[in-house]
Amino acid sequence: MNLKAKVVERGYLLPFILITSLFFLWGIANDLTNPMVSAFKKVMRELTNFEAALVQLAFYGGYATMAIPAALFIRKYSYKAGILIGLALYAIGALLFYPAAANQQFGFFLASLYILTFGLAFLETTSNPFILSMGAKETSTRRLNLAQSFNPVGSLMGMLVAQLFVIKMLKSDDYTAEAYAALPEAEQMAIRTNDLDIISGPYIGLGLLVLVMFILVAISKMPKVQDEAGLSLKESFSILFKNKRYYEGVITQAFYVGAQIMCWTFIYQYVDNINESLPADQHLTATWYNMAAMIAFLTGRAVSTYLMKYINPAKLMFAFALAGIALTIGTIFIPGILGLYSLVGVSIAMSLMFPTIYGIALKNMGDEAKLGSAGLVMAIVGGALMPPLQGRILDIGGEAFNDMSYFGYIPEVNISFVLPLLCLVVVALYSYRSYRYHLNGDD
Repeated sequence: MNLKAKVVERGYLLPFILITSLFFLWGIANDLTNPMVSAFKKVMRELTNFEAALVQLAFYGGYATMAIPAALFIRKYSYKAGILIGLALYAIGALLFYPAAANQQFGFFLASLYILTFGLAFLETTSNPFILSMGAKETSTRRLNLAQSFNPVGSLMGMLVAQLFVIKMLKSDDYTAEAYAALPEAEQMAIRTNDLDIISGPYIGLGLLVLVMFILVAISKMPKVQDEAGLSLKESFSILFKNKRYYEGVITQAFYVGAQIMCWTFIYQYVDNINESLPADQHLTATWYNMAAMIAFLTGRAVSTYLMKYINPAKLMFAFALAGIALTIGTIFIPGILGLYSLVGVSIAMSLMFPTIYGIALKNMGDEAKLGSAGLVMAIVGGALMPPLQGRILDIGGEAFNDMSYFGYIPEVNISFVLPLLCLVVVALYSYRSYRYHLNGDD
């Protein structure tokens, strides 16, 4: 390993900063949206846990739909053009929250999120390989980890906005189910209208911010990346399908993203269940624990980026995956606040996984990284499919989070975290296999 190679060379510094700011922007969207599963469930009381979790299906489903078209677009045109398309779609989807709130239809909100993530798919498909290309190959995975470190900063901002300007402001949360049902229909409708406007407000503001970013990128000069191979689309697909490290990486990425989104989405239900056994004046605020998880995630990302200077990325990820498995087991089997601490701790273990899987899977790909990136972005569909499945587990006994217990003491909300556990096992297996291939020179 070349310890002297710079992570970011001076000639790439300004483009690196500008593109890295995009990681911050989609971090805001990601973690502004995670609490919306709980928020929509409170405002639209007719929704089941499964139906509310369709927020994540719409949000992350957009990645699966648009990743391949995005890759084909940047393959034909340029990274800059792909970024501009992504920002435009991001802004449109966010601004559509205004008519969605006016119509008060859950499906309209889902459609808005779906379009918004068309833009995020373009941005991620474009930005990740662009960052990898900005400098020495030896430091590409470290460079992507550095850029990705700004993603959880955006996530923290999204969580803070969700707590202070959405969850805390919802009037629906002031009523029990019985008290709300006893209200006159006109008053129920007024509360619903108020709360849906509150939910839409941050997205509209975010859409306007993204439009400003669109202008900045449009007027900025971006470096042109020289294609290393002029292969046909058919040849590129053939290379990708024969690359075991790549297609196993795509599968692993889907499971990893599923684990991440489930842990950050259902921490709200986990805390709500703990609050059921606490006096009202001792209730925990889920957002603060989710923010603690994100700070842990950010810290873990910074530490792991430094450690990769000395430790093989796959080997380091294997150690982190084992730690994540242990902490998830604690989340399931340890009741109360200690289980919640375990759930927060899982974020440290997950911190390096997304960019490291990305970097390992795309290593030495050259121009095929553009198309290969699309597969890894499509893998974000794991975040669309897994949360509804966890919601189904929560609905087994009823709409509450502890309608039934397992092994005599484990509430169903705890047992639902068996899904993130299985996902982290997949990450551990991929890490181990990648490290063994690295030792054997198959990289």
